[in-house]
Amino acid sequence: MADKIKMTTSLVEMDGDEMTRVIWKMIKDILLTPYIDLKTEYYDLGLEYRNETKDQVTIDSAEATKKYGVAVKCATITPNADRVKEYNLSEMWKSPNGTIRAILDGTVFRTPIIVKGITPYIPTWTKPITIARHAYGDVYKNTEMAVDGGSKAELVVTKADGSEERSLIHDFATPGIIQGLHNIDKSIGSFARACFNFALDSKQDLWFATKDTISKKYDHRFKDIFNEIYAAEYKEKFEAAGIEYFYTLIDDAVARVVRSEGGYIWACKNYDGDVMSDMVATAYGSLAMMTSVLVSPDGVYEYEAAHGTVQRHYYKHLKGEVTSTNSVATLFAWTGALRKRGELDQLPELSAFADKLEKATIQTIEEGVMTGDLYLLSKLEGKKKVNTEEFLVAVNERLQAMM
Repeated sequence: MADKIKMTTSLVEMDGDEMTRVIWKMIKDILLTPYIDLKTEYYDLGLEYRNETKDQVTIDSAEATKKYGVAVKCATITPNADRVKEYNLSEMWKSPNGTIRAILDGTVFRTPIIVKGITPYIPTWTKPITIARHAYGDVYKNTEMAVDGGSKAELVVTKADGSEERSLIHDFATPGIIQGLHNIDKSIGSFARACFNFALDSKQDLWFATKDTISKKYDHRFKDIFNEIYAAEYKEKFEAAGIEYFYTLIDDAVARVVRSEGGYIWACKNYDGDVMSDMVATAYGSLAMMTSVLVSPDGVYEYEAAHGTVQRHYYKHLKGEVTSTNSVATLFAWTGALRKRGELDQLPELSAFADKLEKATIQTIEEGVMTGDLYLLSKLEGKKKVNTEEFLVAVNERLQAMM
């Protein structure tokens, strides 16, 4: 084989949990290290090690991403009460994605990977819909409490001069729950600019939606900041590019999206983006057929799979059963990161390798070789269901032919 492709700067590599951790190693062994002299700064974001380091490893990995500019992340567990027991955790650690996104203050762009033979559940969707998800604040940086009956809950802001502003949340005659959310104008501004820039780069219309009729201060703030930045910095550029920005209510956006043909960017607040990207991915065919990249305002990129750790398959794998788990989103996280590293370091060979690996992956599926989830969806004649490792080996055969 020819000399391996050299890298000059490390990628930040964030390993993860369960079945995706197994796939992570397979991808490296079968498709990456035979071709690339892979340089990574490795962080183990598996739940055991996050617990051992009191989640410091997650913070360290995000800080390293700021330093190196490009990261690739495996899917990770966000523990619930069951996971605390299962992994004997010292506490219910927060979402690693939430922690990393808060530190990088980025916007997540998620786009379906379209392949021949798989018709979306909404057949009018002939072009991809990119979800732009704000990646700071809201429910992911919340403070919450259980409240006893007879309690009074207030929102209290202590100003710089020591004076207080108070607003009643609720008088609790019976027990209940409260939640405090926040966001920052600077982060909302970064989100808006990231969306406007992404729209200009990809020459696609941009939609933005919140619920400002109900949330007259919180959601309205998002709407106003988007409108101000658009008018001051982007209106003329959008008109010159022949693309459109418009704001609508989230419920109207959902109705418009379902009736559309796709081919635009839909900007959503953090929680809306979390839900809608899963909905869009599933409607296009599979959560495992979705690219996901976090872009920070200062040009830092973190590529990840948009799905979870595939727990059900992992338990089968532990019993020695063969799984047919879709690795495409994890694979495209690696190709996205390698392409960006190649662009930033002026290594065209590395970027070209990422392009070829993506082409080989799509070609494999379009030639009828696929994992079980896609096998159920594909309309191709003579399709063949393969297991997790066989799929990666089939991709490698096509990649070798391209090299």
